[in-house]
Amino acid sequence: MQQSDFDQFSQILNATADLYGKKMSDMALALWWNAMQQYDLAAVRDGLSRHMQNPDSGQFMPKPADVIKFIGGSTQDAALLAWAKVDRAVRSVGTYQTVVFDDPIIHAVVSDMGGWVSLGSKTEDEWPFVAREFENRYRGYRTQGGAQEYPRVLVGMYETQNSRNGFMTEPPVMIGDAGAAKQVLSGGSDKPRIGFSRMETADYQEIIEPVRRIA
Repeated sequence: MQQSDFDQFSQILNATADLYGKKMSDMALALWWNAMQQYDLAAVRDGLSRHMQNPDSGQFMPKPADVIKFIGGSTQDAALLAWAKVDRAVRSVGTYQTVVFDDPIIHAVVSDMGGWVSLGSKTEDEWPFVAREFENRYRGYRTQGGAQEYPRVLVGMYETQNSRNGFMTEPPVMIGDAGAAKQVLSGGSDKPRIGFSRMETADYQEIIEPVRRIA
């Protein structure tokens, strides 16, 4: 969560405390915030809801650990659903086509794993390991509050070849909810995830010369 989420977070916690006949002090709210800040607000809300609906522990006011336990399940569920969407797209649309998913985290994870074309080069024997890596990376992004930067599109082989040869590229294939996919497209970036630049010789010499003298 971001600092801008604090007011809404405190409202949710105070409402939860009211439900259990408790009062949330400023100190308790600060402790909750420190414990839960690494998660996104939607996941916290979902974790609280799952706790309250649990027949074994839901009658007791939750502690941060109770909510975190359910958040782990919710992020796993989200990761499995996201992977199912990617798996279907690879098998039905293929990685020759440029695609846009309706979830920016999918774009970030696929990019981190080498890109859309690279994903399509994996064998069936490799596929379970690819799925596990995807799910772990996806859960990591979810617990950090989502993907702050991600590629606008996942470029397929056709677009790569057409761009190299100076040909026009076709619009991407939208995967999932078309409206959400358009938002992902407009909110993404064309910049490389990792930038590269060469250091100037003078700067390099200025840094390395004292090290050489000591050696």
